[in-house]
Amino acid sequence: MTAEVRIPVDLATGPGEVSGLWDAPADAIATVALAHGAGAGMTHPFLEGLADALAADGIAVLRFVFPYVEAGRRMPGPVAPAVATWAGVQSWLSAAPGPFIAAGKSYGGRMASMAAAAGVLSPAGLVYLGYPLHTPGKPEKPRTEHLPDVVPPQLFVEGENDPFVDPHAQLLDAVAACRDARIHWVAGANHSFEVKGARRPADEIGAGLAPVVAQFVRSLA
Repeated sequence: MTAEVRIPVDLATGPGEVSGLWDAPADAIATVALAHGAGAGMTHPFLEGLADALAADGIAVLRFVFPYVEAGRRMPGPVAPAVATWAGVQSWLSAAPGPFIAAGKSYGGRMASMAAAAGVLSPAGLVYLGYPLHTPGKPEKPRTEHLPDVVPPQLFVEGENDPFVDPHAQLLDAVAACRDARIHWVAGANHSFEVKGARRPADEIGAGLAPVVAQFVRSLA
């Protein structure tokens, strides 16, 4: 059963809190903290479908928002508050069941990787759902410099037609430079994991990725 929670966050402006949704099934084997993308909050159907499917598979899930969403703003600001939020999430989950895995859709996953590279976040593993390697059409500005500094295993779940990962060779090179990283390609999928000609609701798309995430989680449990 999903419960609303408040997560303390130590921001540069002082102590704060962000909203969260916590679902801990009985005898959960692990815990996944699931962050949203830049343009969506924690109740986006994609995240709801993924979270519900993971919980049904015996994995506790914490969804949460970043401070800009908590404040009612639409787009992210500086990186520091997002990194601090990941630190607060990790602290809140200190007594959560099993190993803790940090996961996020697009922006949320990139912020987790930056927190981990900085040593602020130390999960058992990280899952990136559509890692935004660069702005669409601007592969000359990749967001990869920090990835080799991430110590825990990393799983990149990427759509084959994602404009944030084009050309694919950039991601392959970035993963090769990491300590322990792998890619799971989703055939024909775009950045939202939609496949042309196979229209499905966002919650079904999210649920469809749960087995991929759960397999990675179980490998660390």
